[in-house]
Amino acid sequence: MAMSAGGGGDDAPMSDINTTPLVDVMLVLLIIFLIAVPVVIQTVEVNLPKIAFEPTTTKPENVSLTVRAVDGNCEVYWNMTKVNAGDLLNRAVDKLKKDIENAGGVENMSPEDLPEAHIRADVDTPYRCIGGTIFTMQRAGYPRVGFISEPEPGSITVRRL
Repeated sequence: MAMSAGGGGDDAPMSDINTTPLVDVMLVLLIIFLIAVPVVIQTVEVNLPKIAFEPTTTKPENVSLTVRAVDGNCEVYWNMTKVNAGDLLNRAVDKLKKDIENAGGVENMSPEDLPEAHIRADVDTPYRCIGGTIFTMQRAGYPRVGFISEPEPGSITVRRL
């Protein structure tokens, strides 16, 4: 864009829009907005209850089991270590006893304090493998046995309250 420095003979009206006043007004509005927002935001005073500090008890670590079938045989993995059916029962009982002892005895524990058994199984794993593992964990004394699964892509939705 060329500008003329002299007083030439071109008396045509200037067709460019002068945006300087627009920018000035916008900057002033921005500054006013930034100053006004903290004043508008109000907080409600709430007198929160005071409670005595209660130490939290640590919950025993849950057991992670992986079950799969290879060539028709059931394989069970305890925290990524392969175990056979008899060893699974012994390990489960031993861990449960140790967790109860660490908590100070069964009288100091509620069922919610006991560890859970989480079973992860392949889609094609026969029910006899999974059912046998559930039965073994229940025989060992685990009151809660759950399944780990992965949601299908796109099936998770976020609900806003």
